[in-house]
Formats: sequence, structure tokens, C-alpha cells
Amino acid sequence: MAKNAPSTPTKIFNDPIHGHIELHPLLIRIIDTPEFQRLRYIKQLGGKYYVFPGASHNRFEHSLGVAYLAGCLVKEIKKKQSEKMPDDTIDERDILCVQIAGLCHDLGHGPFSHLFDQRFMPIADPEKKFKHEQASVAMLDHLIESNNLKDVMKEYGLVFTEGKDETSTDKEQGEASEDKASQDEASEEQYDDLIFIKEMIIGYHKDKKDLDWPYEGRGKEKSFLYEIVANKISGIDVDKMDYFARDCHHLGMQNNFDVKRFLAFARICQTKDGKHICIRDKEVWNMYDLFYTRYCLHQRAYQHKVANGIEIMITDALLAADPYIKIEGSGGNLFKISESMNDMAAYTKLTGERRAGPQERCTGGRDSSAGETTGPSWEAGEQPPASSEAAGARVGDAVGRPRGTAAVPGAILDPAREETSSQRGTRRKRVIDDGPEGPGGVEEDRWEVLRFFPISR
Repeated sequence: MAKNAPSTPTKIFNDPIHGHIELHPLLIRIIDTPEFQRLRYIKQLGGKYYVFPGASHNRFEHSLGVAYLAGCLVKEIKKKQSEKMPDDTIDERDILCVQIAGLCHDLGHGPFSHLFDQRFMPIADPEKKFKHEQASVAMLDHLIESNNLKDVMKEYGLVFTEGKDETSTDKEQGEASEDKASQDEASEEQYDDLIFIKEMIIGYHKDKKDLDWPYEGRGKEKSFLYEIVANKISGIDVDKMDYFARDCHHLGMQNNFDVKRFLAFARICQTKDGKHICIRDKEVWNMYDLFYTRYCLHQRAYQHKVANGIEIMITDALLAADPYIKIEGSGGNLFKISESMNDMAAYTKLTGERRAGPQERCTGGRDSSAGETTGPSWEAGEQPPASSEAAGARVGDAVGRPRGTAAVPGAILDPAREETSSQRGTRRKRVIDDGPEGPGGVEEDRWEVLRFFPISR
């Protein structure tokens, strides 16, 4: 790793699936960005939550789990193969890149996860052929650029061959060349780590499928690294290992696959078409459990007929709202829901929950003459007026129709405005007895004030 790497400490997360997991400081820098925090508000199982009340987990914790398992697998391989492979076959750069790919592989998911790219987008824009992996790569670029992380990644030893600094002096270039201990190390520098990370997420370009080696991020001698996060050959990867275990946990189903045993027995084998991750023949029953778990999840949850029906209705709602909801992106440009992935600044605001954030105005109230939701608004950074009658957002009504859909999370209910249980019960009784507009024809006051808090970058 780089000699001048920042001395940022690692962080430990208490995960319900894997226990206490420790992540690299660079991963923490990525996690602490609005683009990654967005995953807190995207349900892992989309509309299945309306049938399985325990399935409330999100893409955020799944991404942490995949990063952890990816790091565990590549480190285990390095340790087990130390006698058969040169020490520099798997280096610290490789390990860090694999972990980042595991962490960022789901950055591009839209609202309700696979509902967005498998149900909504094929109808809203069939020519686009949208896939969340493509959006993950675009979001990763946006995350790095908008949070100025490229220099930080270089400080941790990652290499970027594209756009090298042309202003460096001859002396600096000479000193850099002297730091390379051997020709092997120099040849390793030719690989771009960002390209490698993206290739582990999305795979190689279809135009290169006929080439002997279609990848650019690493050479063929490290082909097995592409089978850790998203295995395009067998489908056995740490992504599935995490979400099978996590989904079973939250759905209340049994998961018999032993991931720790898989990690212990994984090896690299040389075959006629390169090096691959392999397991002992006696471990076949553990792999059978992996595929049986997948079968059970599809039979009992993923393809549940009621959950599918709910997702069809959610899709219909999104399609109906698509022409009317505009999300503000970079440069003040407005995008429909189905266009938001064309601008990652807009796509960052699109989640599966109705939340107001610092990037959008909030509206509230109902214009009795026009018959549609309107009301006061305020710019990002402004405090709303203190009077709940003068400003706010109607919970469950106006909040469902902000100018931008669910935005970067950052707004919470003001605790000072919360009602007591007796007040809430009295108000609900008035609404039930007198109707939503009250006895005098004026709509009942059901406002909550939203206070904006900036998101830490």
C-alpha cells in the first residue's frame, strides 16, 4: 500500500448476518457520501415488504456485507495460495479494489430495487434497455467526482492511468520511476484500478467478447478476481452469498449454506481457459444448499403471487406519475423518473421512500379552489416558518407529491412538533367524526414541520 496513505482508522459495523465486520478507511470515505447513503432508502426486496413485514432491509447493509465477504474471500485465497503462487500475484491493490467493487456494485439501483429496472423501465423507456449495473458504474464516477475522492484513492495506493497529471516535472517523473523496484512492478502500473473496479461490477463490453482476454483492468493471470463479486461464469459469488443469507434472515426462512466453510475450502485452480475459483469435490453438498436456498427464495418470496401483484400496481403508479414528476439535476435541468439516470445528480435524489431533502423545495396544503395540493415552499438551507399553519408538508399527502420525488435523505420530523398520544387520538376522532374538511368546511390542520439537516460528506 502507498507509503503516504492517510492514517484514517478503520470502522467496525455490527452486522446481523456476519457479526462484527471491519472495513478499510477508504471504504468508509465512500460510505460517508450522499450517493452511497442513498441506499439506506431503497428496499432490498422492493414490493415484497408489503407481504413480508420483516423484509424491511435495504441495499445499504447488503452492500456492506458484500464488501466484507469480498475482502474475506480474496484474503483467504491469498493466504491459501501463498505456497503455489508468487507473493505478488494478489497484492494490496487487488484486495482493496475487490472490496470497493463489492461495496459499490448496487449503487445504481432505483426505487424498489429490481422493480425499477425489470418492471418500470422496460415499459417507460423500452429502447434504453436500462440495467442497474450500468447505473452503478455511472454513479461510482459521479460519487468519486462530486466528493473529490480520486486523490484520496491515489493516497491509498490505487492507480489511475487515464488523465495522468501532465504538469509534473521531469524531476518528479524521475523520482517516481526510481520508486519502482522491478520491471514487474512497472508493468503492474499499466492497469487502471478504476477500470478494474467497474469491470468487476458490470463485466466486459459486449464488443470484446470474442477476444482471448476481454478485460482491461487486470491481466489474464488474475482472471479469478473477476469471479468474486459478480461471477459471470458459474454465478457463485459473494453477492449471492450475502443476499441469500440476509433475505432468509429477514423473511424468516432457513438458510443452510455455510459461507465460512466455502471461504475455508476455496482454492485457485489452473484450467485450460485460465485460473478459476474452485472448491473440493467433498464440498458439493454445501453448494447444493446454496442453489436450493435460491430455489426456495424464488418459490416462497421472490415470485410470491401477491407480492408480484403489488409490484405491478406500484409499477402502474410510477408509470402514471412519470410524465408529471420532475427531478432537478445538475445545472438546474429537470428530468422525469424514467430520465433521471441520464443525470446522476438527479438519480441520487430518487429513492423508494417519500422524503424531503436539502436539494428540493417542500410543498404542502390543499388549494380548495383548484382542488390540488399546493402551499408554501422554501429554498434549501432556509428554515421553514415557525407556524405549523403557515408552512410544512402534509404527512402522507403533500409529502407524496413534492417537486422532486424522494430526495437525498436529510429531513426529519421536528420532535418539538410531535403530538402527545391523547392529542393525536383527539385529532383523529375529529377527522373521523367530521370528515377530512371538518364541520366548518375547512380542512383539519394535520401538519408537521420538517427541519432540514445537512448531510455530512
